[in-house]
Amino acid sequence: MMEIDKEKLPHHIAIIMDGNGRWAKQKSLSRIRGHMKGIDAVREVVTACRNSDQDTHLYAFSVENWKRPKDEVSPS
Repeated sequence: MMEIDKEKLPHHIAIIMDGNGRWAKQKSLSRIRGHMKGIDAVREVVTACRNSDQDTHLYAFSVENWKRPKDEVSPS
């Protein structure tokens, strides 16, 4: 894991998950695989924030997302 200088960190971090489907498409993977990779990435960031006492807010799903294919928005 990357070494973080806590003195240089902001007091509040907001994360907007976007682009997972496009990332997967560029790699010839399914959109679901892209979403799974996004989960891995955000988990790493949120864990690092928690370990450094950062306030973190995650924006992961908008109203527009409900218009996506059912297999992307239905719980597994």
